[in-house]
Order: sequence, then structure tokens, then C-alpha cells
Amino acid sequence: MSLNKDGIVVILSSPSGAGKTTLVKKIAKENSYNISISHTTRKPRTDEIDGQDYFFVSQEKFKNLVKNDEFLEYAKVFENYYGSSKKWVIENLNKGKNVIFDIDWQGTEQIKNQKLNYKLITFFILPPSKLELFKRLKNRDMKDKNIVEKRMKQFNEDIDHWGSYDFVVINDDLNKCYNEIIELIEKKSENRDFTFNKEIISNHLKKLKN
Repeated sequence: MSLNKDGIVVILSSPSGAGKTTLVKKIAKENSYNISISHTTRKPRTDEIDGQDYFFVSQEKFKNLVKNDEFLEYAKVFENYYGSSKKWVIENLNKGKNVIFDIDWQGTEQIKNQKLNYKLITFFILPPSKLELFKRLKNRDMKDKNIVEKRMKQFNEDIDHWGSYDFVVINDDLNKCYNEIIELIEKKSENRDFTFNKEIISNHLKKLKN
């Protein structure tokens, strides 16, 4: 979808449990995007594979990577660190490959502030309801109730950052949300003048915060 020889950067962010990781994998698989695999200091979940879902590293290793300026962005989320490899991302973009990120608002701001010479398109994903979010988190992190509680407490702070993204979409149906994102990427790539319905999003956010 890139308009020139360089690839484009697409970022998906969301409150934990809103479905951004599933969307990122679907977009990458069906559109030949390369997923930026983050380094993280957190422990892998039972279904996660090192080098495929994340690069799982120690605190010491992560700090050395930061010291050596090897991250395009990094952030601390729920007591664990996450970071995206600068060299890998730039090399892929220069080869004309589109790169998609699954990162939070902190990492998104860092990438935006670097003002890279590549087209950047950012999305903030919202869950259909707070109840549905809780169900997803409970199913995913059912072994640790403390993690679920922490993520739910973080929810309101996370969604306050929606205004700094190019687009905000509601993930009430995976395929519908996916198709909406793909359509928006295509329009943005073609530099077409358009936006999303901010009134609908604002009303939805009010419901989520109640």
C-alpha cells in the first residue's frame, strides 16, 4: 500500500484486552505486513513463543539494549518493559516492507516524536463495552486475578489518549473492525481527505467510562 519505495508504518494501540494483538496478526497475515516483534521483560503466557510473539529478555538485557540506543520506542507497562528494535524496523521499511506495531500510547508518542521519514498511520482500538473487556481479560489471564484488576484500573487512563490517534475504531466484531481498518489505511495511503465520526466515538467513550 506504500505510495513510494519505502514501506509504511501502521500502529495499533488499545486498552489491554481490546483485541489489538489479534487484529495486528490478521492484518499482517492477510496483507503481507511485517509485525514489529517487541522485546519484553514479562513472562510468556502459555501460548506464546519466544521470537514469534515477543523476544522475552531479562531486566538486565533490556536495560543494556536501552543503553545502546537499540529501541525505536520503549515503555514500562504493568511493571514490565516493552521495546521495538530500531534497526529491524528501519531495515524493513527501507526495503519497501510495511511494518505494523502492537504498542501502547507511550510507544506511539515516542515514534511520532521522532518524525520518521515514512508514512505513519495510527489507530486506537476500543472494546464494545467494559463488561466485554473484563470477560476477555478474565479468559486470557484467568490464573492471575491481580493482573485482571490492574488492567481494568488502567483502562480509564489508557482511553484518555484516543485523541492523539489518526483513527479510532470499535472492535465489536473482529472482521468488521478489520475491514474498517484496512479501508482507512488505503484512504490514508492515498492522501484522501477524510476522518472518522468523532461524535460516535465520544458517545461510546462516555458509556465505557460509566
